[in-house]
Amino acid sequence: MIVKFVIKSFCGYGVLTLILVFMFQISSFAQYYAAELAKHREHYKSEFLTDENSPLKQNDLEYLRFYAANPGYIVNTSFTRINDSIGFDMHTHNGVIKKYFVYGYVTFRLKNTDCKLYIYQSQKLMTKKGFEDYLFIPFTDETNYKETFGGGRYLDFKMSDIFKDKLIIDFNKAYNPYCAFKEGYACPIPPKENDLKISIEAGEKLFGKE
Repeated sequence: MIVKFVIKSFCGYGVLTLILVFMFQISSFAQYYAAELAKHREHYKSEFLTDENSPLKQNDLEYLRFYAANPGYIVNTSFTRINDSIGFDMHTHNGVIKKYFVYGYVTFRLKNTDCKLYIYQSQKLMTKKGFEDYLFIPFTDETNYKETFGGGRYLDFKMSDIFKDKLIIDFNKAYNPYCAFKEGYACPIPPKENDLKISIEAGEKLFGKE
């Protein structure tokens, strides 16, 4: 859309002008996106201080680490619905079993690789007011145990985020489960079907405090 706008507005100005204006548009978006992501991350940090079950305190927040904002990790995916009325048991890091339903899956291409991720819905949250439309993507990738938590990371969505069988996934918003900070939490372990064979160098990194 930006390209069409630039071409229409600057028709006759020459190729160099078009390129410069296009680069300016991209740079402006990157700056805007970085600012918006920074706000998102500040809100993420603040939630640790309001959750009574939080593993972190105020002085722990400085050890939260993230990859730099990268719009290249915002992907437009194709969604396929699955009508799962049976569900399955998802294992957690402390041994508790939680029941989830497969809501569907998305396909996309990233780093010249065809990728697929399944989307789940928690049986418990389906009956909790305010979370009825909550959807969940736990995943692992090639950065685990190196730069990111070995137990994988999470992405949250609402059903309304899916529009005309499309879902935009922003891996810059991938976050760690509580288990990345402290043992004893019932954090879902990403099923093997959600193991990406690429490095997702976006989102939250390993906790910086020993």
